[in-house]
Amino acid sequence: MAYQTNITASMLALAGIMALSVGSRASAPAKLKQIKTVVVIFAENRSFDNLYNGFPGADTFANEPRSQWLQHDRDGSILRELPPVWGGLTARGVPNPITQAISAHLPNKPFRIDDPQGFNRPLSTLTQDLWHRFYQNQMQIDAGRNDMFVAWADSGALPMSYWDGSHMEMWEIARRYTLADHFFMGTFGGSFLNHQWLACACAPYYPHADTSPAQPVISAVDASGTALLISPASPRSAMDGIPKFVRDGNLTPDFYAVNTMQPPYQPSYNSAAVGQNAAYADPMQPTTMPAQSAPTIGDRLSRRGITWAWYAGAWNDVLEHGNHYPAPDFQYHHQPYNYYVRYAPGRKARRKHLRDGGLGGAGFIDAIDRGTLPQVSFYKPQGNLNEHSGYADIQSGDHHIADLVAHLEKSPQWPHMLVVVTYDENGGLWDHVAPPKGDRWGPGSRIPAIIISPYAKRAYVDHSVQDTTSILKFLTERFHLRPLDGVVTRDKAIQAATGQKLGDLTGALDLSGRTK
Repeated sequence: MAYQTNITASMLALAGIMALSVGSRASAPAKLKQIKTVVVIFAENRSFDNLYNGFPGADTFANEPRSQWLQHDRDGSILRELPPVWGGLTARGVPNPITQAISAHLPNKPFRIDDPQGFNRPLSTLTQDLWHRFYQNQMQIDAGRNDMFVAWADSGALPMSYWDGSHMEMWEIARRYTLADHFFMGTFGGSFLNHQWLACACAPYYPHADTSPAQPVISAVDASGTALLISPASPRSAMDGIPKFVRDGNLTPDFYAVNTMQPPYQPSYNSAAVGQNAAYADPMQPTTMPAQSAPTIGDRLSRRGITWAWYAGAWNDVLEHGNHYPAPDFQYHHQPYNYYVRYAPGRKARRKHLRDGGLGGAGFIDAIDRGTLPQVSFYKPQGNLNEHSGYADIQSGDHHIADLVAHLEKSPQWPHMLVVVTYDENGGLWDHVAPPKGDRWGPGSRIPAIIISPYAKRAYVDHSVQDTTSILKFLTERFHLRPLDGVVTRDKAIQAATGQKLGDLTGALDLSGRTK
């Protein structure tokens, strides 16, 4: 399917109004040195409209006509109603479940899970998970129309669900600082690839996959290269069931990993083979990714002598005691540097840069409170605190991140700190804003991003077109790094599509030198 931008003239005009002046852009790089500590908090799987619909001053579907909401069936016709949530809206084991039958006959429009006149479920509710995969995301976006999220989902109506986010603690923090409302996930699809994008702005590669154990997980795609081949046995209508594909795999036909592959080193879902070094994963498993060697933003920082670390919640606990559900429910594929040979077990770089965030983030909080964070920190919450549908609720993760922000605001490093709180991807949840046309890998659907800093504009909504790559772009500019190839490619693609360069987070900042 052809992928086209659907950015309206009004959006471009608004972005132009809110953009920094040419003069301030020219002076910004010199002033960026006021930011001495950068912290990136990477939560999970929420679209912007899913949590921030109705946020004051933001572009949300509450401001759009109903025609923008309507979902289409697989044949292109408008659905009369939404299909049931296949298997029920709430996850298994949740008391008083919202069953498939209860979820049937919803109108063809977004619906609030916490609506007192509807399902009336609180933010602490654990819902079913949804497909959030590379090809399905492109098929759902449907060339920028965002009208096939239900058609190409495994969860019926669930992609159209949202919450009253005004009850979240992070909503109030967003109101105090800057909320970016045209910030998109770096790549199409799921957590694996979007974490890789944050590390390298690239898709990992599996050499000779067609003659390797991974051969069965190579996807079958159509001539466009952006959609899966549909199985003849697939239900014709979204009302009749979940779509079926010829082969919905983890690799592209040219061997790039786009859906979840496992780290080659422990901790990994794939254990070591018999007789193998216990710190490694079995390379004969179809989903074990070969160790990668592409340059990462971490490598670029190290070359410039910039201190940095990836803090993973529950890292040491899982290495020592194994994983446990429901807590910490460590997610192996959320640890991008564990896929790289430079950070292999036994390497000095691994000990230096891959750090334990502690259970409940205790280790990360200790570094915050003592003022010992490196110049750049990435923090990944453990599974039960990351807001991922299916195994985590919104409220627990929201409270955890708000608590981190409270500690950061009191840190000795706070006066010269920039904090970015965002999500890796949309989790299969609908959003009404079309991503701009980019490159082969993305950007994908719109996600929330909050810029928190003494230098952040207060009570501000930044309309700049940005994505996960913008974080890497900011780091590149601030620390005078050699740009990663993927950052350069994405920047050029966004400029070609929108007439503006990819945002670099500075639209959220007041770099006049005044402290707050």
